Amino acid sequence: MIWRRHGRDMLLVAPFFALFGLFGVWPVLRSAWLSFTDYHATDAPNWIGLRNYAELFADERFWTALGNTATYMASVSVIAVLLGLLLALNFGSNSRLHQWVRVAFFLPAVAGGVGAISAWKWLANSEAYGLFNSIRAAVGLEPARFLGDPQWTMPVLVLVGVWSVLGYNLVIFVAGLRAIPEELYQAARLDGASRWQQLLHITLPNLRPTLVYVSVTGMIASFQVFYEPYLLYGAVETLGGPLDSALMLVTYLFDRGFRQLDLGLASAAAWVLTTLLFGLTWLNLKLIGREGGR
Repeated sequence: MIWRRHGRDMLLVAPFFALFGLFGVWPVLRSAWLSFTDYHATDAPNWIGLRNYAELFADERFWTALGNTATYMASVSVIAVLLGLLLALNFGSNSRLHQWVRVAFFLPAVAGGVGAISAWKWLANSEAYGLFNSIRAAVGLEPARFLGDPQWTMPVLVLVGVWSVLGYNLVIFVAGLRAIPEELYQAARLDGASRWQQLLHITLPNLRPTLVYVSVTGMIASFQVFYEPYLLYGAVETLGGPLDSALMLVTYLFDRGFRQLDLGLASAAAWVLTTLLFGLTWLNLKLIGREGGR
C-alpha cells in the first residue's frame, strides 16, 4: 500500500539519499572508526582504541592550536559583533549614502577568498614595500615583521577575520533593526525617553535573537578558520607560522593528516573539533529556545 501511494515519490528522492549516504554519512562514520585506529594511508588501519585521543591530548601543539583558536574566536566574535551593531545603528536607513556604505562593507563577504588573503599578505608584508610598513616609514617608524614576529600574528589574523565578516554582520543587524516596530520608538519618544534609553530598553531587547544568531554562528565559523592562517603563515617546513603562533585546530588537523599522513590521529582531532562545534551549536539552540519560550 505504501509503495503504491508513494512509490513514485520515493524513486524521485532516492538518488539524493543515495548520494547523501555515500558522500555524507559514510565519510563521517568512516572518520569516526579511523579515529580509533593507527592509520598512515599506506598501511591497513589497525585498531588501537583510545590511544589516538591520549596522544592528541598529550601533544603540546594541539593545546597551542586550541588556545590560538579560542583566542581568535573570542576576539573576532566580540569585535565583529560590536562593530557590526554600531555600523547598523548608524548606517541602517534607506538613504543612498547608507546603502553604498553597506555595499562597501559587504564586499569582502562576496570577494573574499584566496585573492583577498593574497592582498592582505602584501599589505602586511614584513619588507619595506608592504603597505603597513610604508605607512610606518612615512611617520618615521621602523618596519615591523607583521608576518614574522609572533606578537603580531594574532592581531593580523583578527584584523583579517573581522574584515571578512563585518559586512555580513552589518546586513544581518540592519534586517533585525528593521523588524522592530516603529510604534515602540514613537511611544518611547512621547514618554520622553532619550536615544540611549531607547537603545537599552527597546533596541537591544528586541534585537536579542539576532545578537544570539550572529554571535554563535560567528563563533562556530571562527573555530573552523583555515585558509587565512594557511595562506598568510603557511610554509614548507611548518603551517603554524612563527613559533606556532598561527596554528589553529583545522591547520593542525591538516598538518597531521595530509602532511604527516597520520590519518588516525587527524580523525581523532576532527572529532574533538566536531564535539566543540556541537557544544557551540547546543548553546545556540539553548539560547534561541529560551528566547522563543518567553
